[in-house]
Amino acid sequence: MAPTLLSAATGSLRRRLLAWLLAATAVLGLAAMADTWAEAVGTARAVSDRVLAGSALAIAERVTVADDAQLQVDIPYSALEMLTSTAQDSVFYRVDGPGGFMTGYDRLPVADPGAAGQGYADAVFADAPIRVITLARTVSTGVESIPFRVTVAESRLARNELAQAILVRSALRLALMICGASAIIWIAVPLALRPLNRLGEAISARRADDLSPLPTDVPLEVQGLVAAMNSFMARLDTALVALRNFTGNASHQLRTPLAVIRTQLALAQRAGDPALAHQAVAKGDAALADAERILAQLLLLARVDAAADQPLARPLDATALARDLTGEMIPHAAGAGIDLGFEAEAGDTPAVMVRAEPVLLAEALKNLIDNALAYAGRGAVVTVRVARTGDDVDIWVEDDGPGIAPEVMNRLAQRFVRGAAGPARPGGSGLGLAIVTEIAQLFGGRMVLDHGAGGRGLKAGLHLPTA
Repeated sequence: MAPTLLSAATGSLRRRLLAWLLAATAVLGLAAMADTWAEAVGTARAVSDRVLAGSALAIAERVTVADDAQLQVDIPYSALEMLTSTAQDSVFYRVDGPGGFMTGYDRLPVADPGAAGQGYADAVFADAPIRVITLARTVSTGVESIPFRVTVAESRLARNELAQAILVRSALRLALMICGASAIIWIAVPLALRPLNRLGEAISARRADDLSPLPTDVPLEVQGLVAAMNSFMARLDTALVALRNFTGNASHQLRTPLAVIRTQLALAQRAGDPALAHQAVAKGDAALADAERILAQLLLLARVDAAADQPLARPLDATALARDLTGEMIPHAAGAGIDLGFEAEAGDTPAVMVRAEPVLLAEALKNLIDNALAYAGRGAVVTVRVARTGDDVDIWVEDDGPGIAPEVMNRLAQRFVRGAAGPARPGGSGLGLAIVTEIAQLFGGRMVLDHGAGGRGLKAGLHLPTA
């Protein structure tokens, strides 16, 4: 089934247009021919009936009253010749007076003249279909009016030939029109497809890494296709940029920890003292943990880059998210000797809704909390709070640690910019706050850095619009 559908969809556009044209024309042509035949028959009948009426009137005018008060008729044969001159038709007539048949063909059928004194009928005479007209007239004797009837008939050969001629000419005109339209389509389709050909040539001439938008100066019917291709290339470019960033960042950031691991493993292998070997292994393990953390951050950053085109955001409760994440990190904070707590607005911890992707927003908040635990120092207090600010929501992570210098604070949102080493982390990767910044921007917000209460410590937060 699939190959059949594919071949039907990828066939010649010329042939498909011609097939549709011929099928549609055949249907419309049959309807037109039926209508033309009916009109041709009516036209031929009207023309022939007028000739019949003229012949009957010519005969009726030659009906007179003789001296003995009887009707007499002098048939003008020129009136009958007027009928026979149009085709090889047979002509018949009869005249009836008050006493009945007077002259002509006594077996010729008679039409009902009706109140108008003139009537037409179709009949059969001498084994041939005929058209009959009967006129009812009177002639005056000076004393009274004597009624009489004139009937003229002819075979229908002429009118049938006229109807057929009209139909044939109409069919020829229709056939010429179809042939002309087919020729126009055969020539016009390639001309109409030239913009598509130029578009294909432009795409073929591009470099493999050129994902810039295609030109939109194309016919209206192709603009949707070009827009879809541009949208696809934009998404592909976003994915490729994320891949290049990931590979570049990974090669740059993982080189040092991997070198440290190899060095420490070599020292442990050559160390003759078990204590020195154990120390080298411990340093290698720390470097491996650092590499693992950096790789996790790089993977998260790549996911943020990939989601920049179409973030899968939905309404979620920022209060519940912050409270649950704080609870999960309390054991880690206790191990670092830090008092980590959650603080909501006054009341019964109301739901504060934002529009974001839950996993990415949780990672951003986790990075803020992890950053505070790494740099606040032992004995510090770290507080997570959620608060409304007009039509926006602020998720704050505040500590009372040593804080950071103002000139460094302005650059911490950039990738690979590190602050001072903290007690829990000798040297960071410089990606944590950059990830927070990009996730916040992904959902229409921003990251905010400020000094803590009393100018001590660091106050870092996510400023997001409400859902």
